[in-house]
Amino acid sequence: MNDWKKVLITVDDTPTSDKGLNYAGNIIGHLEDVKICLLHIYPEPPPDYYRKGGSLDDYKEQCEQKAAVLFKRNVDMLMNDGISKEDICQDVRMADQSTISEAILQVQEEGEFGTIVVGKRGVSKAEEFLFGSISNALVHHTRDCTVWVVG
Repeated sequence: MNDWKKVLITVDDTPTSDKGLNYAGNIIGHLEDVKICLLHIYPEPPPDYYRKGGSLDDYKEQCEQKAAVLFKRNVDMLMNDGISKEDICQDVRMADQSTISEAILQVQEEGEFGTIVVGKRGVSKAEEFLFGSISNALVHHTRDCTVWVVG
């Protein structure tokens, strides 16, 4: 079993992501020896991105710059909950030929994280049926790990 004190918190620029981060921070801020990794996964560029003259390097740079701003805000939020900056790492990746949930699971397995925190995205039942949801996929496909879905 993976160490539950190694926590992978998935983040993006949405209110549900902030809820998940706040929830985790409120709990983890009272515990000792917990290590947190903030993870931001961004999708591959849309097909028309290249037709408009964009390059993959430019796309990655734009996404990583946005992630840096997001991480700064998220680290500040966790530090306000009493979590030391030294206990927080950051990882940003593109979901390269995979879904967002598959990319999250790959990071979880690589890092042997015992806990994943994810915000529940506000989608309708029809959208969830057609496209699935990240939180649903994580709950059903994660092994040796606890998933906190915060909505």
